[in-house]
Amino acid sequence: MVEVKSVKIDGESIRIFNSAIYIYETIESISLQLDVVVSEVTVNRYRGLDNLIVEIELEDGRLVNSIMHVNSLSGGLPQLNLYVELEDMLEYGEFPIVNENDASFPNIEEGITLEEIRKVEMPDVEVKLKLKLPIDQAEWLMKQKKAALNELFKEFIYDYWKK
Repeated sequence: MVEVKSVKIDGESIRIFNSAIYIYETIESISLQLDVVVSEVTVNRYRGLDNLIVEIELEDGRLVNSIMHVNSLSGGLPQLNLYVELEDMLEYGEFPIVNENDASFPNIEEGITLEEIRKVEMPDVEVKLKLKLPIDQAEWLMKQKKAALNELFKEFIYDYWKK
């Protein structure tokens, strides 16, 4: 079994929670595939991009460098599927081969929860609120800086939520 030690995309290391690297074989093509469970922040960063320079360090010390395409996989945990078409799979002889007719893809989500991923890297989401407040409170809110209000609401929500 080939194990992934680390992954860099466009020269930047990404945090991977689990991964599987394998050869995917169809009637039309053969491709090297890397499936990785990553944070939602990482998925958002690379979703929609097409060609990425990917460096994969394997546990045995080998490096796989390639320009790869990316798919973000929906459902379950945040995942990226990186792939590149291969002309010759001989240099990847010990990589597992998954055939298009196989129903058994590697399960890289097993043993990981979204809560564990978010403890490492919590995504921020912009939220817009419409409130009806007394004018003195509305004026006070308008005078505050966005960063200060973000912290105020984070603290309030976490404190309220813990009760």
